[in-house]
Amino acid sequence: MKKIWLFIATLASALITAAQRPGAAVDVQHYQFAIALNDTNDLIKGNAAIEILFTKDTQAISLDLISKDHTKKGMVVLQITENGKPLNFSHNNDLLIMRFPAIVKKGERKKIQIIYEGVPANGLIITNNKFGHRVFFADNWPNRARHWLPCVDHPSDKAALDFIVTAPAHYEVISNGIKIEDTSLNGRQRRTHYSETMPLSTKIMVIGVARFAIQQAGTVQDIHVSSWVYPEEKDKGFYDYALAVDILPFFIKNVGPYAFKKLANVESTTMFGGMENASAIFYSDETSITGTRKSEALLAHEIAHQWFGNMATEADWSHLWLSEGFATYMTVLYFEHKYGIDTANKMLAKNRDIVIDFSKKKLRPVVDTSVTNYMELLNANSYQKGGWVLHMLRRQLGDSLFWKSIRIYYSRYAGKNAVSNDLCKVMEEVSGADLKPFFHQWLYTAGHPKLDIRWTYSAIKKAVNITVIQQQKEPYFFPLTVQIGSELKKQLTITASETSFTLPVQSRPATIVVDPQVNLLFEGSVREIK
Repeated sequence: MKKIWLFIATLASALITAAQRPGAAVDVQHYQFAIALNDTNDLIKGNAAIEILFTKDTQAISLDLISKDHTKKGMVVLQITENGKPLNFSHNNDLLIMRFPAIVKKGERKKIQIIYEGVPANGLIITNNKFGHRVFFADNWPNRARHWLPCVDHPSDKAALDFIVTAPAHYEVISNGIKIEDTSLNGRQRRTHYSETMPLSTKIMVIGVARFAIQQAGTVQDIHVSSWVYPEEKDKGFYDYALAVDILPFFIKNVGPYAFKKLANVESTTMFGGMENASAIFYSDETSITGTRKSEALLAHEIAHQWFGNMATEADWSHLWLSEGFATYMTVLYFEHKYGIDTANKMLAKNRDIVIDFSKKKLRPVVDTSVTNYMELLNANSYQKGGWVLHMLRRQLGDSLFWKSIRIYYSRYAGKNAVSNDLCKVMEEVSGADLKPFFHQWLYTAGHPKLDIRWTYSAIKKAVNITVIQQQKEPYFFPLTVQIGSELKKQLTITASETSFTLPVQSRPATIVVDPQVNLLFEGSVREIK
């Protein structure tokens, strides 16, 4: 996801999800959402068929669904049935609780049907696009699916899904998965059915309904890549979004097979610059289309998410860097592959500056369990610092072991959930190294090294003495490369708050440059002491 700092009042406070409540007893296996839309008003009518696996004995279960409030927005549940028989339920304080006639045993499966309607305050954005045309776009991240879908609104609960959308016939519909039906109803409405068999988190389940111009941009290993843009700028949009055909093979080759059966790149009217919805990526209509392909990094970032975030998914919000940090660094690696190491180093240096600037405003660890408003996690720690963690791991392990670790991590957790320690274990298995201290200091400790680096030259000894002073509270352990003059490069191992080295030289160096290859996340200065 690429972020736009637009905070909506309704997002200001976090919502507790069904999956997080103590004693949660359900694992959703499949959702089928039939959604009816109209042009007269913003009322949606929903019919949700939900297949549930019970993970413990229980007589009552709960789902997330925003209740109708004083603004008249929110959902009203009309009926819930199981095998055609009504279930008792209550729907209060954004929680839908259902009670079965008898205790359901662990391991049993049930299919319930929920009929509901309402005007969504969020989650499904019903508005006019920049050309004044009515559009409908899901915008579920982080836990806003509950505004229009009864669900377990948490990344750890993944399920296959079908969307069946009935809307006025002049709209095109895009969603996750493959289109299996597109039927005209009396010439006035259209029913469109998409099916996705890969288990997804609710954050990336979407529909997009608008007047679209559609282009088949190409095929990559039988994966159909398409562009969906507003007709008024279709030429620019088709040109810009067609870059996806070039980007997709890089991740397939280096990470693993693409998990979905299509890749649609969709112009949208939502709050984010880009949102990685599975197989149907949404991009901002305000920033993504220029006709100059300036959004290549945006496309690479969102496409990388199809592996990291969509398939290998963070088990909880505090490990968001496993999604955003990966997408950030995979974008750097794609640019390194296409444009060279100098381009990648410039991106890394810029990202390092962003991390340093953020730390001066808010000093928090990357894995931040204190956050309850998940929008606050869309910050430089999750994105740029997470990316830097991967870059430093790559430099520590070397390219071969790094990529091997990435491929194994992805294959092991594709379709599943992971936490940071899972990545650590994989990288330890592959490298044989103890990486726990590395993960602790870079992910669970706030900040980064702040270095005061001093050097002196002794003409008598023909040597340079370099002293590295760490100014932050707790010392970090890291390799530090220094370039003495134009030729000599040395890697120093920093293990204490103050470390000194004496290095032989032929003559007084004109300069000493720290981290010339952009391999360390740090801030600091270098000065000669005379």
